[in-house]
Amino acid sequence: MRDSDLISGGLVDEGLARRLKALACTAPLHDLDARKAKLDWADATVYQMAEIALHTIDLVTIAMDFDTGADHDDVVRRLQPFIAAQAPRRPAEEHLRVARWVLDNLINVGTTDRGFRRVYGSLDAHGTYRRRAFDFKLLVELAAPDGEVYLRASDEAINVLVGALDTDVESAQIAAEVKLENLISRGRLAGAKLAAEQARYRTVQYGETLRAKLDATRRDVRAVDWDREMPELLDSALTHIEARFRAENAILRNITAARDEAEDVDHKRRAAELVDIVSDCISRHTQLQARLQAAGAVFRAEQDRQQFSGPPQRATVDLFGQILMPALELPIADAVSPLESYFHAAAGLVVPTVPALPSLVSLLLRPAPERDKVVGEVPEPELVPPESLDHYSDEQWRRADELLDLPEVPRRLSGLLAEARELDPQLPRLVALRALHSYSPEVGAAVRQGDDRALLAVDDGTLLEDTEFGGADLLLSTARLEREDEEGAA
Repeated sequence: MRDSDLISGGLVDEGLARRLKALACTAPLHDLDARKAKLDWADATVYQMAEIALHTIDLVTIAMDFDTGADHDDVVRRLQPFIAAQAPRRPAEEHLRVARWVLDNLINVGTTDRGFRRVYGSLDAHGTYRRRAFDFKLLVELAAPDGEVYLRASDEAINVLVGALDTDVESAQIAAEVKLENLISRGRLAGAKLAAEQARYRTVQYGETLRAKLDATRRDVRAVDWDREMPELLDSALTHIEARFRAENAILRNITAARDEAEDVDHKRRAAELVDIVSDCISRHTQLQARLQAAGAVFRAEQDRQQFSGPPQRATVDLFGQILMPALELPIADAVSPLESYFHAAAGLVVPTVPALPSLVSLLLRPAPERDKVVGEVPEPELVPPESLDHYSDEQWRRADELLDLPEVPRRLSGLLAEARELDPQLPRLVALRALHSYSPEVGAAVRQGDDRALLAVDDGTLLEDTEFGGADLLLSTARLEREDEEGAA
């Protein structure tokens, strides 16, 4: 038989590639057991790390809903009793450290993209064996709208947990429901619990498929086929949920009856656990139905928002994923040209000089230069003499005080102006200004300033007859101010 006949007879099989991917997803779990003997902080050979990893994925998957996931600290806390059961004599601090070590390795902390890569081979249609890289993640960290970071299990992690990979969600869900109903009807509650858990995992995976499509729509509405693919997906999903509601409610009634009629304590306990699992499945289907019904509104809102959001911005260059890793896979002769192009564009026009260590030390130890050589001579500024703001001299103020000192008999403004004009031609204007100021005096301000008297002016209706000023011929008098003493007496 020829090689081409062998190839066409079944060596080229897509199922083989799926099984190789399934083995690749379990490799990080086996790697935990392979590396546990190398831990320097504990003798970890007593722990079954792959079992702990599976239990971790289980806890994260069950805690997931459509928007959020599992809390990091809560997963570690729930892991500790399971770890302590494997090594009850070890201290609690070691159990805590093992839980964190397993969780960090499932997240793949320490790598750039926090993902795993496994290489597998397959035959193409021409019989050529080709090696391919399979990139996947088990647990991912995402940020909630409130800023909290939570854990979610990937599709690959859920497939590892239920023992399948790249399977149709709808058919897997129906098979799980039929298997669950048959096991309950035959009274095999232990197997029914496992089937119920697998059905719940498939429900979570179905929600993850919808969430990924909606997230891609929010980033770019053109990345998802809303013309044919998404309407068909939404219709089939709603039909699926309707059928699941009927099946799960019937199963729930059978389990409840089995729980109530059971006399064996262990049988009753397993039936009660099944009631909780199927009730959780119904709750998840209700939540998924609400998301499916709102998916159309999300598409229309994102279409309107992205249509008027302007041209897309250019994304930044991923140095590790887009430059370093592809360059390392190329021969040196092929990698030089793109790297030179990138560094010529990124380095700029002028390369800053970097001093050597001896020159840097000499620069730091050099004495400071003299200041006159640094700033030079300071020019002498040309100062303008200040303008005098006082229009009247001290002598004029003194004479005005003497004229306006009227402690006993009030006097007319006209008489004071005539007397001031005989003393100084400019003095009448100062007297008139002070008289006008005293027409409505601020007695409180005079008291606060410490004055013992204040000038008061009263208008009795007499007109002022003067060659220079007009208005009312005010009556002027000086009033004595008496302040209250410290006891409050006047």
